[in-house]
Amino acid sequence: MPLPKRRKIRTLALLFCVISFTTFLFSYTFRDPSLYFFKYAFRLSDTFFSKGLCACQRCMTELEDDPWFSERFNQSFSPLMSRENSLLSDETFKWWQWLQSERQPANFTEVVDELFQVIPGEILYMDARPERCRTCSVVGNSGNLKGSRYGNLIDSSDFIIRMNQGPTSGFEEDVGSRTTHHVMYPESAIDLENNTCLVLVPFKTLDLQWIISALTTGTIKHTYTAVTSRIKANKDKVLIYSPTFLKYVYESWLEGHGRYPSTGFLSLLLALHICDEVNVFGFGADQYGNWHHYWEENHLAGAFRHTGVHDGDYEYNVTMLLADKHKIQMFHGR
Repeated sequence: MPLPKRRKIRTLALLFCVISFTTFLFSYTFRDPSLYFFKYAFRLSDTFFSKGLCACQRCMTELEDDPWFSERFNQSFSPLMSRENSLLSDETFKWWQWLQSERQPANFTEVVDELFQVIPGEILYMDARPERCRTCSVVGNSGNLKGSRYGNLIDSSDFIIRMNQGPTSGFEEDVGSRTTHHVMYPESAIDLENNTCLVLVPFKTLDLQWIISALTTGTIKHTYTAVTSRIKANKDKVLIYSPTFLKYVYESWLEGHGRYPSTGFLSLLLALHICDEVNVFGFGADQYGNWHHYWEENHLAGAFRHTGVHDGDYEYNVTMLLADKHKIQMFHGR
């Protein structure tokens, strides 16, 4: 038999063996739990490269990840809304509109078009120093921050995410003074410094109308309750939490517990998707089991565990599981 023909036959035989072995391996992998991790290899590789190089000693998303985290963490979902990704599926839109039902909601597409005439339609403030280890401090409002002296540690992060009405003035030693991103919704809005990004969590179309109004005419003064008609914020640094991402958090991470996630949990998931290392402060009760805010003297105030909207216990359990798996580092304060 001529040499070229023998080489061709050997090549075809080798190719057949490779295809047969690969087919057997993957058909076995998806049936056998002992090889469970193969199921996530391609998704994790996509996640690793899409997020860019990580220079941390330990990166939150690693190729040798455990199945529990890999099954929930999906980097393909963008936390923030832009012109390009603002279109919602019918399923997502119906779910989102159900969260805080409106009797006669405005046309969503028209509101979004108007919104991106007021604020940037591109996400400009999330890619700081991607070539190095990107660190986040997520600062909750728990009373366990009082007397913690975490201020300098919090301020040392690249991104410092605060939420709702949490103040820094007068509490700098415990909670820090820097804020890069402040997450809020209309009913919890406060004024911000010019260099801070406002991250709006919209639970209804009216919330998008409110941010337009609050940055311009100030005509909207009431949603389901009285709201601040105008706020001090840099409109060029206003970001919108994506309803699609909100639904992903609710379904993948909370598995349908509660009506929708709390602002604290949404802030934590934002950090998981934009940072390589995530430090979490001010979550949970204080050392006496009280659930209150660090700026309140009344330890019985501010409780959110049984609001009927959020499942605080389930959220806290997921947060602690993330800490146990070394995806985040929890600082429990006092």
